Amino acid sequence: MINRRTFSKAVGLGTGAAAVSLSGFQTGASAATPTPGGPSVPTVPTVAPGTHTEFSTLKHVKAGVLDIGYAEAGPAHGPVVLLLHGWPYDIHSFVDVAPLLADQGYRVLVPYLRGHGSTRFLSGHTPRNAEQSAIALDIIAFMDALKIHKAVLAGFDWGSRTADVIAALWPERVKALVSTSGYLITNVKAQLEPALPAVEHNWWYQWYFATERGKKAMENEDERIALCRYVWTLVSPNWNFDDATFERTAQAFKNPDYAAIVLYNYRWRIGLIEGDRRYDRYEKQLAAQPPIHVPTVTLDAALDPFTPAGDGSAYRAHFTGPYQHRTIANIGHNLPQEAPTTFAQAVIDADHL
Repeated sequence: MINRRTFSKAVGLGTGAAAVSLSGFQTGASAATPTPGGPSVPTVPTVAPGTHTEFSTLKHVKAGVLDIGYAEAGPAHGPVVLLLHGWPYDIHSFVDVAPLLADQGYRVLVPYLRGHGSTRFLSGHTPRNAEQSAIALDIIAFMDALKIHKAVLAGFDWGSRTADVIAALWPERVKALVSTSGYLITNVKAQLEPALPAVEHNWWYQWYFATERGKKAMENEDERIALCRYVWTLVSPNWNFDDATFERTAQAFKNPDYAAIVLYNYRWRIGLIEGDRRYDRYEKQLAAQPPIHVPTVTLDAALDPFTPAGDGSAYRAHFTGPYQHRTIANIGHNLPQEAPTTFAQAVIDADHL
């Protein structure tokens, strides 16, 4: 999930005085909002979370070391938006966001990350690793396979980190960026330093995954699904999701490589295992915390225990291009599924920066 190095908040569950509600978009047909000195920006119509439950189109494409499963919505020749999910989630985090963007003329692509859902490794001999650069290269390969040179990238959790990495290392592939929780590029050496006790408490599952007990739990399908559901309740305290909503996403946790990918990512991130040498040059670049120059909107969910204090100030210096920040009141970690209109509007606004 989030890079704890960016945390400056000791206790995570509270709306915060700086929280701004961005949920009050107008209902009905889409309208255009004029911006001072610039073109009008479409206003996304408000939809209730859970309005949609499934994607109408699911596809596969061979890309790099993977056969990537993905959802697609919108016109085939529209400007491309890639929506990237996190852990423990899947493409259904964007089940309401995708049609909102498709209705605005975007070609929306929502891939399952490695180890999730219908995405599979092409070879049994490929290491089941999960460095941040490996996941980013999966998305670059996905874009190449679909002949997409440039896209708006938007995500949360692992998806934010992946989008941030691509924007930092391959900015020519990114038209604009929406990054929930700000700048999440991981510096493994910095992760070796202790954080505030309450911050460490929020990361209980990361330490659990470092143990043999945690490994056994993740490798047992029933136990890992129960663990993931528990995480949902902790990080999204106001989200009253039903059993059917969780079960749709939990299908993605049955991927045969799920445990290996999740355990690798969290163990690598805190320096317990060495990364694959083929990614060393990328990770060396990322350890330097490179700036992101592309147009960016950052989103902080006020009820997410991993949201840093300071209304985006903790990471503002990393974004050097056109920029906006928004803190979303009464919303937890799974921001696109909990507040789809807000997330979709951020994508469109980033595209118009």
